[in-house]
Amino acid sequence: MDTYVTRTGRPLFVDLDGTLIRGDLLWESLFHFARQEPLGFWRLFGWAFQGKAVLKDELAARTTIDAATLPYREEVVATLQAERETGRPIVLATASNERLAHAVSDHLGLFDEVMASDREVNLSAQRKLERIRDRCGAEGFDYFGNSHDDVCLFEAAETATVVQPDRSARRWHGGAARPARLIVDGDSSLRAVVKSMRPHQWSKNVLVFVPMVLNHEFLDFPMFRNAVLAFLCFSLAASSVYILNDLLDLEADRRHRTKRKRPFASGQVPIPTGLCLAAGLFVSAFAIAAFLPWEFMATLAVYMVATTAYSFALKRMLLIDVLTLAGLYTLRIIAGAMAIQSSESFWLLAFSIFFFLSLALVKRFVEIMDFGGGANRSSTGRGYVDVDLDTVGQAGMASGFASVMVLALYIDSGEVRELYAHPYFLWPLCPLVLYIIVRIWVLARRSQMNEDPVVFIMHDWRSQIMMVLGACMFLVAAYV
Repeated sequence: MDTYVTRTGRPLFVDLDGTLIRGDLLWESLFHFARQEPLGFWRLFGWAFQGKAVLKDELAARTTIDAATLPYREEVVATLQAERETGRPIVLATASNERLAHAVSDHLGLFDEVMASDREVNLSAQRKLERIRDRCGAEGFDYFGNSHDDVCLFEAAETATVVQPDRSARRWHGGAARPARLIVDGDSSLRAVVKSMRPHQWSKNVLVFVPMVLNHEFLDFPMFRNAVLAFLCFSLAASSVYILNDLLDLEADRRHRTKRKRPFASGQVPIPTGLCLAAGLFVSAFAIAAFLPWEFMATLAVYMVATTAYSFALKRMLLIDVLTLAGLYTLRIIAGAMAIQSSESFWLLAFSIFFFLSLALVKRFVEIMDFGGGANRSSTGRGYVDVDLDTVGQAGMASGFASVMVLALYIDSGEVRELYAHPYFLWPLCPLVLYIIVRIWVLARRSQMNEDPVVFIMHDWRSQIMMVLGACMFLVAAYV
């Protein structure tokens, strides 16, 4: 990486939000506070009414952001390190609250001084320029910034460096009277936005088709159309919740080996963009649901309430989290039945609860293993510690075996004998499901399960073979 060094003794002032880091500490503080005190969110309105400076100060006093995990811009940091080696004075000048600014300064060790907002003054735009001029006098200064609020500082600086500019800053850079350096990331923002929706997770929502298939109604076009619309609704709704979940889990994700690369944790997608996207996805899901029976919309609403509660609180509760996840998978099956106006099977729901509880426990098992021997509640962001690993594994295997027992009892039930001409052809389903469950747990214990187990099953060719064989068993039992 090439670094650009200005051979001058002029002080260099560096903005924090969007410039030194990919992100905005005010937004991050808001979500940290929402996660820590979800029932106290109403207090934000009172603080905001007193002014932005008060809001920032109150949030900074009530939240703790780990400066070591923030997504710093490597090129900017490298340039500042090179400038510091020349003996040049460097000042962190930011509109973020002074508590957060000093935490960043202490972590990096690059700054001689910190200028930041306090309870009385929100140090942005013209206020920041006045403070810098008071500090420098006729000496002049150089400035690193990125946004509309920085344009007045670009104009006043001797040399300006524009970092990943917003629309206003980019327009200024294009028409600047004197050359200004431009630093931009090479990553595609559109690709990061799509990634934040986690479209690969949509494969979970094929569960809405299960009631239609088991009722042998897959050739009924109105039912198939409703199932497709239900799939689309759940996919959009789930994506909106994934975004909210990622915003609430920023700090925990940044400590994780792989999750730190997620679009919000890495700073590739700004938090305001994520909020707008989540709102749009939510509205779109319920707009489409209006074309389906009201029972489906009610089930979708229950799903949204449950997933929101999971994001804010339930996922940090021991065992409640995995039971909720199993219930959410089962809700997809119930929603599929509501979309085609079919009754749910007791056997199907019982199998679903045990099977998906096993997969949810796999997910927690892998997370505990990833954090290693020092895993605790604060580092994992969950209700588990390292000594829970064996218990979680044993419970997961037992739940998987229970699902196979339910399947065996279902195959031997009177319902199956009425529905299928040759029900004994369904018996091989039991070893097929056993293979899927045991294989997933073996891979998890080998640390070879690096994604959501449900998504893994949908994309793993061995599991796909088992599912195709299972589908063949149903067809043979029904039509041969």
